[in-house]
Amino acid sequence: MTDQGYHDIVIRGATVIDGSGAPGCLADVAVSGGRIADVGELSGLSGSREIEATGLVVAPGFIDSHAHDDRLLLSDPTMAPKASQGVTTVVAGNCGISLAPLRDKGPPPPPLNLLGGEDCYRFGAFADYLDHLDANPAAVNAVLLVGHMTLRVGAMDSLDRGASDREIAAMRESLAEALDAGAAGLSTGLAYDPSSAAPTEEVIALAELLGPAGGIYATHMRNESDAVTESVEETLEIGRRAGARVVISHHKVMGRRNWGMTRHTLARIDEARAGQPVALDVYPYVASSTVLNPRTAASATRTVVLTSGARPDLAGLDLDECARRLDCTEEEAIERLQPAVGLYFSMDEDDVRRVLAYPGAMIGSDGLPHTEMPHPRLWGTFPRVLGHYYRELGLLTLEEAVHRMTGLAAREYGLTERGLVRPGYHADLVIFDPKTIADRATFEDPIQPAAGIETVLVAGIPVWEDGQPTGERPGRVLRRQELRAGDSALSPK
Repeated sequence: MTDQGYHDIVIRGATVIDGSGAPGCLADVAVSGGRIADVGELSGLSGSREIEATGLVVAPGFIDSHAHDDRLLLSDPTMAPKASQGVTTVVAGNCGISLAPLRDKGPPPPPLNLLGGEDCYRFGAFADYLDHLDANPAAVNAVLLVGHMTLRVGAMDSLDRGASDREIAAMRESLAEALDAGAAGLSTGLAYDPSSAAPTEEVIALAELLGPAGGIYATHMRNESDAVTESVEETLEIGRRAGARVVISHHKVMGRRNWGMTRHTLARIDEARAGQPVALDVYPYVASSTVLNPRTAASATRTVVLTSGARPDLAGLDLDECARRLDCTEEEAIERLQPAVGLYFSMDEDDVRRVLAYPGAMIGSDGLPHTEMPHPRLWGTFPRVLGHYYRELGLLTLEEAVHRMTGLAAREYGLTERGLVRPGYHADLVIFDPKTIADRATFEDPIQPAAGIETVLVAGIPVWEDGQPTGERPGRVLRRQELRAGDSALSPK
C-alpha cells in the first residue's frame, strides 16, 4: 500500500473480486497511466477522479472468450453490446469465420456472410486487418483468430471436398503470415458446409503451425448432436498430433435424444487434460443461433427464423409457421428463406448448468452482432451468469463466476497482466452492483443493455458509464507476440 500519492482514478470502498477465485474483500483501487497502481486501504491517496463504490463490486473487465466481433470492431467501435456487459476484451475470429485474410473472392458463402457481404472482406492479408484496427481502435481490446473456413474460401475453387496438397500449402502460407502478424491461433467450424468436407488430416496440417507459435486451436466441432462424443475425440486428436492448445467452443449437446451426454463429454475432457492442454467455453442459454439450415433445425424442438433476406416479412416467426404460410415443407421453407438466420431451441437446461459448473468452463457470448434480431446472448451473456446463475440459482459463487470470465480466460489465452485486480496490471475494470446485475435482453427483445453495470474502464479510461458508451476508444489488438504462449490454466497435470 502507498501512503501518499495522486492518481488518475481512485475507486473507494468497493468489494474487490480480483478474478483469481479468492474471496472478495473491501478495498480501494487506484489507477494511473492505464494501470492499476494500488489496491487496499488507500485513504492517503487522492485522484483526479474519485468513484464512490460502497456496495458495489470492482472486478477485472470481463473477457468474452468466444465472439464474432471481427467487423463490429470496425463498424461500431463503441462496442456497445459488449462494453454494456462489462466486457473489456473479446476473442474474435471463431467458428472458422474470420474477416481476414480474404479479398476479391466474390460473395462470401454462409456462414461467412454472418460478418457481412463481399465489401466487408477487403483485407487480403491478416496484417492489413490488424493495421487497420490499430489505426481505428475500438473501445475494447481484441484477441483475433484466423478462420479455417476463411482460408478455404481464399485457397480453393470448390469447398465440397478436402483440400489438395497445393491448396493446403497456400492455406499454410496464409496462416503463417497471420500468426507472424499477431493472430492468436486458428479456429475451425467443421459443422458448416464450407468446411465439413475437410478431413481431419487437412486440419492437422494447418494446426501443426500453432504449437511452435504458442497458438490456440479453437473449434466449433464437427458435430454437437448425435456424434458429439466422436467430435470430442477428433478435436483431442487434432490438438494432440499438432501439439496445439485446444479450446472447445460453446460446448453443448443438441437434440433431445442426446440430452445428458455432457456427463460423458466433460468426463472425457477431464481425462484428456492429464496429457494435453484442453479448455472450453459456454454460453448460458438453451438456444443456439446460426445460419438457417436443415441439419440444425432437425435437432431443435423449436426453430425461429430471426432474419430472412428473401422474405423479411416472415422474420420472427417459427419455422413451422413460415412453412405453413409458404405452403411447403420446412426443409423447402429453409431454402426459400435464404439468406437467413435461425434460433434453435435444442439444448437441455441441465446440460447447460453442468457445463457452466465445470471448473474449466470459460464464458463466451457467441453473439452475432450484424442481425436485426440477434440472440439475446449478444447483449446478455455475462450479466446472465452473474444475475441468474450466481444470484438466483447459486450454481456458482460470485468469486467463481467472475474467475471464469476473467482470470481463467486470461490465463487460457495468455493475456499478459490482465484478468486480475492487482497492482501493475492493466486497468481493464468493471464496477457493478451484485444485487441488481441482470440480463435484460430477451428472445423477444434482444437489444437491451444489462442492469447493474455502473462503469467499465479499458486502460483506465471509462468506455461505458451512465448506461451508455462514453465514445472513448482505448482498446488494442492483443497480438500473439505479447501473449504468454502455453500459460494455460488447463495445462497437462
